[in-house]
Amino acid sequence: MKTDLIRLYENREDVTLTCYLWDDSPELLNGKKRPAVLICPGGAYLGCSDREGEPVALRFASMGYHAFVLRYSTYTEGKNGPVDCSVPLSPKPRLTHPAPMREIGQAMLILREHAEDWFLDAERIAICGFSAGAHNCAMYATHWHTAELCGHFGRPSALFRPAAAILAYTLSDYHLLGAAAADASAVQLFEASNVALLGTARPTEEQLTSVSPALHVSEKTPPTFLWATFQDHLVPVQQSLRMASALADGGVPFELHVFEAGEHGLSLADQTSSTDCSQLDPDAAKWAGLAAAWLHKRFALPLPNA
Repeated sequence: MKTDLIRLYENREDVTLTCYLWDDSPELLNGKKRPAVLICPGGAYLGCSDREGEPVALRFASMGYHAFVLRYSTYTEGKNGPVDCSVPLSPKPRLTHPAPMREIGQAMLILREHAEDWFLDAERIAICGFSAGAHNCAMYATHWHTAELCGHFGRPSALFRPAAAILAYTLSDYHLLGAAAADASAVQLFEASNVALLGTARPTEEQLTSVSPALHVSEKTPPTFLWATFQDHLVPVQQSLRMASALADGGVPFELHVFEAGEHGLSLADQTSSTDCSQLDPDAAKWAGLAAAWLHKRFALPLPNA
């Protein structure tokens, strides 16, 4: 396996694409191209979680796919230190929406630019996100073909098309989020996240609509795999149910798994991505295998018949 780190901006070190590339081998695919998964970690748009980066990339790599981790624009600018959400944050306009979503588009262009030398199947690239990263992926999945994204780059929309989306404990409708925040610390976190994403702690209804991907599902939204937990008290399961409902209404194929136990931010829910035992859940950990089976329907490796 080859690894590489690509910076998306010449003058910034915080927005990066980490590549986990299978070596070509005559004993394996022998020059045939592999599908890929592009991963966006969560972190409330304040940072990008390491727990939802490399461990997840290595899991998808173990399935036979090229894997990539995108560290997109966040409020801490790559420092990932703790943010005191009890203190009002000052907006950082260059980091707010639509910058994180457009950076997925930049990463897509990089993957397609290198498709030949990386032996990468450019027609089979999935996006996978967790929490805020899942929201970013959901926004991309519903906007990749629009002027806000491909129009911004002045490139054909086909270059930005994701073949599938995997959304873990996603945010999908910001209109539901405020009402769900039951305690003061959650309210402070959401207000800080709003500043990071939209530049204001209390967005307007119009702003909330603009960043609610469930309200923008169309026939161009790719097939989607969703998973969440009933016990998630930070981003309630209703967010995933809302996205699933929007996909169903839009005629977009999807698969949804809701596990009973497990708090927010489980990542792989096993020891490869956990910092303590509260992040272990053998039932929720099944999501990766379920996602592998779902992906295989669309991303099966180009193996010959026996």
